[in-house]
Amino acid sequence: MNEDEQWREKLTSNEYHVCREKGTEPAFSGEYNNNKRTGEYLCKCCGESLFRSETKYDSGSGWPSFDGPVSEATIRYKEDGSLGMRRTEVMCDKCGCHLGHMFEDGPRETTGKRYCINSASLNFKTDKTDQG
Repeated sequence: MNEDEQWREKLTSNEYHVCREKGTEPAFSGEYNNNKRTGEYLCKCCGESLFRSETKYDSGSGWPSFDGPVSEATIRYKEDGSLGMRRTEVMCDKCGCHLGHMFEDGPRETTGKRYCINSASLNFKTDKTDQG
């Protein structure tokens, strides 16, 4: 079985489209857009820890938004000129999973960055202290 077949077997068709084909889920449709629980967001494909709930904020964009990753070492960036826009694609550095895009219009009081991430590319692990 080749790598593509393995991903197709592991992921749902929507997850595969987002994670492996660089798709985007519709705005306001993602499982984690309104998640307020305390914990960490993991890569759907490989389980790498990518974002913490403390860095998540409501950007109003319709996708989970973070002002920064757990570590810059967990993220890979690539210039994306698709759809007639100049954007910065964000991927998991460990497995290449497409996560979403990073924009420079985030909260100025923190990093000034908005990591606009597809819920379909994430799993959420609740902290043991979260009683939510």
